Amino acid sequence: MATFTLQVNGESKTVAVDSDTPLLYILRNDLELNGPKFGCGLAQCGACTVLVDGKPVRSCVATVTSVAKGRITTIEGLGTLDRLHPLQRAFIEEQACQCGYCGNGMVMSAKALLDRNPRPSDRDVKAALNGHLCRCASHNRIVRAVQRAAAEMRS
Repeated sequence: MATFTLQVNGESKTVAVDSDTPLLYILRNDLELNGPKFGCGLAQCGACTVLVDGKPVRSCVATVTSVAKGRITTIEGLGTLDRLHPLQRAFIEEQACQCGYCGNGMVMSAKALLDRNPRPSDRDVKAALNGHLCRCASHNRIVRAVQRAAAEMRS
């Protein structure tokens, strides 16, 4: 076991874990952040996506050692119940998620997209979210939600 101090959602969090522990396990089990989901455990579905230094990372396969020096942002770090991030609000207003399982990853990857491209085309949105699996077939509503948030964030 080793001790790591992680920067998560703007706060320092210290954990004692094995150096090859996946970040997802630390976020959910040690830090009790349940936004990132365990989906496949193979970095194929996107449910576990978080941002590390603003870039989407599949936390189910990212070891604590690989992200320990980065700034980690989970969906809990985007907004609060009283003050939702525009992406969170848009996903709700567009009813973009049915079961909600893919929502975390979609929102986090959309956040990374909008940070680097505040005026994405629908094609850009689809490309940024291409690696995320959604079994509910909410894809059109998800694209609308990202475009709605992009417009709000520009104004």
